[in-house]
Amino acid sequence: MTAKEKATELHGKGYNCAQAVLLSMGGVTGMDEKTAASIACGFGGGAGCREICGALSGAIMAAGLKYGAENRAQVNAADREIITAFREKFGAVRCADLKAAKISCDDVIAFAAEKAEGLLK
Repeated sequence: MTAKEKATELHGKGYNCAQAVLLSMGGVTGMDEKTAASIACGFGGGAGCREICGALSGAIMAAGLKYGAENRAQVNAADREIITAFREKFGAVRCADLKAAKISCDDVIAFAAEKAEGLLK
């Protein structure tokens, strides 16, 4: 199963956007699902206040876990690539703006998971 498929499935089971993306990246990050779900729980819905998209936050967390704090330049480069692709695809990175444009959570979750998987594997 791809990260895109897993993330979409997890969202359907009630995980928020950030959780769905971060959990789908377990094969890349090495993080167990319980820990990933706990870490990402506060990032859904744009950190609960419709700011940066939770799916995008989950992908950024995955980059940090993949490369580690000792490789900050690599993390920042991956973050920029993910954010740029996300902005080009959807025109925004804020949850409120995505919702206003009627872009579905499943679409952003699938895209963020797929982009992160392709970049981080």
